[in-house]
Amino acid sequence: MTDRTIQTVNPFTEDAIQTYPLMSDDQMFDALQSSHEAFLSWRHTPVEERAKVIARIGEELSASKDSFAKLMTSEVGKLLKDSRDEIDLCAGICAYSAKKGPEVLADEERQLQDGRKGIITYSPTGVIYGIQPWNFPAYQAVRYSIANLMAGNGVLLKHAENCTGSGMMLRDIYERAGLPKGLFSVITIDHDQSDRLIAHDLVRGVTMTGSDKAGSIIGKKAGEHLKKTVLELGSNDAYLVLEDADIDLAVKTCVAGRIHNNGETCVNAKRFVVTDAVYDAFIDGYVNAMAAIRTGDPMDEGTGLGPMARSDLRDTLHVQVQQSVKYGAKIACGGKIPDGKGYFYPATVLTNVSPGQAAYDDELFGPVASVIRAKDDEDAMRIANDSRFGLGGGIFSKDEARAVELAKQHFDTGMVFINHFNLATPEMPFGGVKDSGYGREHGGFGMREFVNAKAIALAA
Repeated sequence: MTDRTIQTVNPFTEDAIQTYPLMSDDQMFDALQSSHEAFLSWRHTPVEERAKVIARIGEELSASKDSFAKLMTSEVGKLLKDSRDEIDLCAGICAYSAKKGPEVLADEERQLQDGRKGIITYSPTGVIYGIQPWNFPAYQAVRYSIANLMAGNGVLLKHAENCTGSGMMLRDIYERAGLPKGLFSVITIDHDQSDRLIAHDLVRGVTMTGSDKAGSIIGKKAGEHLKKTVLELGSNDAYLVLEDADIDLAVKTCVAGRIHNNGETCVNAKRFVVTDAVYDAFIDGYVNAMAAIRTGDPMDEGTGLGPMARSDLRDTLHVQVQQSVKYGAKIACGGKIPDGKGYFYPATVLTNVSPGQAAYDDELFGPVASVIRAKDDEDAMRIANDSRFGLGGGIFSKDEARAVELAKQHFDTGMVFINHFNLATPEMPFGGVKDSGYGREHGGFGMREFVNAKAIALAA
């Protein structure tokens, strides 16, 4: 990559895919202006008509699934089956947004105490700028853009450089489905340009998905200019295996939860907090299952684990593993960078994990599991909450009612999955607490993040 170009690279073959020029400042601001001008008409488009366009975007995504999935896999190394599932999720988001959007965004009437009538209307605010990561090239962009387009806003997308092609394909799909040209635009810019874009008056909100460190920087920059933000940041989600858990289910689910998307997901299962009563049974099954996972060509339907998205990400993960071992963790399987082409890292299990280790304190963004022994169920919950993060988490217990109460009253996260692992569903809010960020997407909540809840009071 030169100073003014982006080059995408296949993480399996390490071959270059495509080169894209970075925009000049003039081109960047032209894209912003075009989105704003399209917004001025789009905001007055009846919400029911907007919903029809959103529904067609979902249909177009489904029609383009095979080609889009292959592009995503070639750009970031995710398994082809995971790429297909991602497109299905995106289509589901569009269908849900189109169906529920008119209801979520409808005016509300309230009777005021003095007998007057009040109206609350949800007015779009303008162009929303999204900074998105590479691990879900379609979903990350769809998640915020569809909600905001449904709400009547314009949208700019600064995608991660290594999935630039996926961002461009998404733009084309939106326009083929009938979205006004320019309303949604993909901008190829560097960090300094991004700061200047945030400062521009026509940008009315900023949303970002990424690390807690990057979120702090973006939140500060947006705050300097009084721009509202939604930040979906990293996590080290804990999955509790309680004393009455179904161990076979827990083992199977925790393997899938750790290696889904090659382990490169903010809401992956990462820390496995296992009570002493079932620890030995769990660890035997879990290590055997993780050790049996084989890496390979992500386009091959039989591959269990693809390459990591970039070589530097693999290097960072390996340093975290080595640091954890230095401070007392034990490698039960994996933990070595293999020879040969491709940015592979094996499915790895660390035991004897404790505070002060990266495996306990930080987010391991790759196929490395941290297994932590707890004295009992109460201790397991304490350990789960002993984190600066709070995006998601899970509980395995045969007593579902008790697990629900633990989730409601004690688990300090934005999402809890009981006896299963899940990434996201269109019907439920997605987001976290603490260093995992703030704001919510999905479930209708994202449609109201960047609107003006305008109060209109009538005279008696």
